[in-house]
Amino acid sequence: MPRERVIQRQGFAFTFDPGACRRCQGRCCNGESGTIFVNRSEIRAISKFLGIGISELMEEYLVKVSHKFSIREIRTNTNYACIFYEKEKNRCSIYPVRPHQCRTFPFWGYFRDRPQEAARECPGVSLLGSE
Repeated sequence: MPRERVIQRQGFAFTFDPGACRRCQGRCCNGESGTIFVNRSEIRAISKFLGIGISELMEEYLVKVSHKFSIREIRTNTNYACIFYEKEKNRCSIYPVRPHQCRTFPFWGYFRDRPQEAARECPGVSLLGSE
């Protein structure tokens, strides 16, 4: 299997190795509570991918946060997990149609000024100058 390319984005003091996702236990998909916002086109894509209607998707898998929709979380003890994270398989069940917010992790504006926090959260993050 070919090695995935390490990603670097301008303005970020770290790189990301997508290959680390296979070794990680979904730290970006579970842990602290958070919001993964989805827009209309993402809702349609997820609905189609799951083979269910949009109303069923919204009722079973989404939660309204202010005027937006976010993917529902499942709480177990002190942990929160994305409803689409399959712990047993260590994967996202909607990976081909995952929301933009998931596709761009860890290159979020929040981590731009917090590279050490990104490195603590994600084993695929390497701080620049520390290789």
